[in-house]
Amino acid sequence: MTARLIDGKAIAARERERITAEVAVLAERDVVPGLAAVLVGDDPASHTYVGSKERACEAAGMRSHGVRLPADVTQDDLHAEIDRLNADPAVSGIIVQMPLPDQLDAIAAQERVDWRKDVDGLGLVSAGRLLRGDPLFVPATPLGCKVLLEAAGVDTRGADVVIVGRSQLVGRPLAMLLGLRDANATVTVCHTGTRDLAAHTRRADVVVVAAGVRHTLTAQMTRPGATVLDVGMNRDEDGKLCGDVDFADVAEVAGAITPVPGGVGPMTVTMLLHNTLLAARLQAEAG
Repeated sequence: MTARLIDGKAIAARERERITAEVAVLAERDVVPGLAAVLVGDDPASHTYVGSKERACEAAGMRSHGVRLPADVTQDDLHAEIDRLNADPAVSGIIVQMPLPDQLDAIAAQERVDWRKDVDGLGLVSAGRLLRGDPLFVPATPLGCKVLLEAAGVDTRGADVVIVGRSQLVGRPLAMLLGLRDANATVTVCHTGTRDLAAHTRRADVVVVAAGVRHTLTAQMTRPGATVLDVGMNRDEDGKLCGDVDFADVAEVAGAITPVPGGVGPMTVTMLLHNTLLAARLQAEAG
């Protein structure tokens, strides 16, 4: 492997040290950030994800408020629970764990969260502020990608950045984030309708792959010396965790690359803690 490895675990650990220290400063003012995670049903993966978020909160000195609802909960009852959390001053941030059962409207549930507590950054106010160039809560994975690039010393100013994937969670918000004046990148978003993906990725200084498909990016599609962030989370034929990038081959061409696991993944929960801390601070200042 010739590419420099971008160690997401180490970068996330440094960020968590910073967050923990800032939480301790707030605690001296009797302000303790609290994150409420609303989990509907018994999906094992969702339980695992929420459990990791709750443990991360507690390790950082934050309160964790777990809310478990049955799979057959109605939209009205889900909204009532979110309303209760909106009104609870001990809750700084609220996340509604996806996916929700089919009978529930996920967008309506997200919009029910008070924008001041929208630490997932998925509500219209959060998205609108990001689009306007005045971001408050940025979705955790895109924010984590930006922090990874900064920590790795990758200068995006004037760089050609290609993002593969246009999801609400990653592709679209990351494109807006890297297009703001501080990052100042020239961003191209590719997707299933893109005619010649390789033509775009081969000219990119930075490629972020968030397609949800193994081997979306190969060495032949990668510009020599490019920085590659792999947001994917898949399983290979042996059940081993892997990303969207053909890691072994691309690592021989790229200048820097994130592994899976241990790359972008650790940053996601860390940036959720960052947003929860930000929410607690803003709510304390507002009184």
